[in-house]
Amino acid sequence: MSAVVSCFTERAKKLLEMHLASGFKKYVLWFFGKSYKSHSTLIQEGKDLVTYAIINSIAMRKILKKYDKRHHSTQGQAFKAKAQNLHIEILQSPWLCELMAFYINTRKTNVDNKAPVELFSDCSFIFEDGKPTLSCSLFEPMRVDIDLTCSICLDTVFDAVSLYCGHIFCYMCCCKAASVTILNGLEVASLEKRCPLCRREGVYPGAVHLEELNILLSESCPEEWEKRRQFERLERIRQAKEHWDFQCRAFVGI
Repeated sequence: MSAVVSCFTERAKKLLEMHLASGFKKYVLWFFGKSYKSHSTLIQEGKDLVTYAIINSIAMRKILKKYDKRHHSTQGQAFKAKAQNLHIEILQSPWLCELMAFYINTRKTNVDNKAPVELFSDCSFIFEDGKPTLSCSLFEPMRVDIDLTCSICLDTVFDAVSLYCGHIFCYMCCCKAASVTILNGLEVASLEKRCPLCRREGVYPGAVHLEELNILLSESCPEEWEKRRQFERLERIRQAKEHWDFQCRAFVGI
């Protein structure tokens, strides 16, 4: 089970690194054998990864359902708990969210270029009752819905980051929750700080910026995105001034 999650994570990281790389970086990745020779191969790899994640989640669900009927020992319950955690982990993986956003971003590019689209027909980004949701369904009994509302500011996530526990928030909201400045970043957050939703400790240093999702949101709601960008820019400037004022006072001993 651990191997399934690790394989999915590593392959997704490499795929998205290649897609988001600049022209020169793509050449370097290709030279060292980490890239793909064609864009269509890149898309197919992403499609296979989402299929891999959802099929394994369905399999785990069925295994655990049967397991309940046969095993009730302490060791059996420990195995079940670990299996459930890994099942949740792959569905809440930031890389699954990134791959779904990758599909939609690539589909838009292919439509603009009048190229054939070979992505999931039911992978979409929608606003329903003002609630932004990223969803994907490969099989009738299995549907993945990712709520893109930040639970801290109660608005659509901006500059989205996924904490180690899998919950998604605005980057600036995460910094406030972790009691760190935007300049210092989440890497310096205390391990005692908890996720605002699940209350799990030590989730901030391992936070992942969701670049593909940010591209999708910026193109889907450009006016709102620009307003939020300007607001965060002013906040960064304010924090930078406070930081340098503090440093100058400390230097002269005031």
